[in-house]
Order: sequence, then C-alpha cells, then structure tokens
Amino acid sequence: MKNAPDTEPLLALTTEATLAELEGVPGIDALLPPAMARRAEEAGVRKAAMPPVGLFVLAVLAGAFIALGGVFATTALAGTGATPWGPARVLAGFAFSLGLILVVVGGAELFTGNNLIVMAWASGRVSTNALLRSWGVVFAGNFVGAAGTALLVYLSGAYRFGAGAWGATALSIASAKLRLGFGQAMALGVLCNGSRLSGGVANVQRAQHHRSRPRHRAAHQRLRRCRISSTRSPTCILSQ
Repeated sequence: MKNAPDTEPLLALTTEATLAELEGVPGIDALLPPAMARRAEEAGVRKAAMPPVGLFVLAVLAGAFIALGGVFATTALAGTGATPWGPARVLAGFAFSLGLILVVVGGAELFTGNNLIVMAWASGRVSTNALLRSWGVVFAGNFVGAAGTALLVYLSGAYRFGAGAWGATALSIASAKLRLGFGQAMALGVLCNGSRLSGGVANVQRAQHHRSRPRHRAAHQRLRRCRISSTRSPTCILSQ
C-alpha cells in the first residue's frame, strides 16, 4: 500500500502565501503619520479622478447631511434657556455630530474633507486644475445641499415648533455668529475644520477597508480551510 503524498511543504507554502495576503490588506487600524499621508494621497488621486456629476451628487448629499445635523442641534437647544451654557452646548454638539456621522458612513463629499486632495497635489500626482475643479464642484454641491435643506425646513414651518422656540433659537445662533470679529471667526473656523479633517481621515480609512473587504474575507476563508483540514490532506491546496 502506497503512502499518501507528503503535502506538508505545499500546505506550509499555501498558508504562508495566505498570511502574506492578509498582512498586505489595509484595515482600520491606527497608522503612523507617513502611512496615513500615503493613504490620504492615494485617496486624493481617486477623488480628483471622479466624474463631476457623481462628485456633485455626493457633495449635495454631504451639504444636506450637515444641514440636518444643524437642524438636530437647533432642536436640542430650543427651550434650554434655563439650562447652564456648558451642558446645553455639549448636548447641541452631540446632536450636530449626526451630520458628520452621516457624511462618513454614507461616503459623501464634504468640502473640508475633500481638502485632503492637497496631499496628492503636493506630491505632484494631481494637477492644479484637477484640484481646483474638485474643490469647486464639492463647494457648490455642499451649498446646494445645505440651502435646499434649509428651504425645506422653512417650508415645513419648523420655525413655529415649540411655540416659536425653534425659530428663536435659530435666529439667536445666526445673530451670535454675525457678531463675531474677523479674527475670532477665523480662529473658530480653523478649529472647526481641523476637527472635521479628522473625520475625513476616518472616511479614507473606511473606504480603504471597504474596498479590501472581499479579498480579506476570501483570504480568511482559505486560511480557515487550511487550519481545519488534516495536515496530511491536499484539501487546502486543491481549494486554491
């Protein structure tokens, strides 16, 4: 009776190849700054190459999402006149984060996150024309989405909700912003956009992980078949 062929070397090679494939798949783990810069650069190249119509639609969605977050935050602040200033603002901040979550989860294009294309532009992989075109399309789309949502909120009569408390809160927020000096408004804008760029980085990581998910899952399945099959069986090798 002949002995079964020794498949251990082939099994080892196959397992090593599968592990190498898994190690090369980008995930959602924390990255060092150089690796994050390269990932943002690659994302910038893809964003700059997107068709204008598709980019505009994603930008409109992002503007609408952020406007919905503003509506939610205004609702949370309405009628909180007797509430201490700090807790009320924290509550509004949590409510507003809904808009940012929708942008990241939905893969929409917000202007502040789209600014990451500058990484690809700085490395010479994206031209100045492509950079400005992307920024212009996204900025216009964000404006259309936000203005359209504001118009719908106005037509819905939301400013009358809570015996007019909602509308009074919205006017109070707008009046406070108009009273800001140029330097203060600029500083607050930098702080706001800095926090938003962290969301853009998260969106880049999520997009990379989503694209690699099918290959990652297939590699895990092959490795699992290798582990549960006998070390003397060619099942793992034949499954390739």
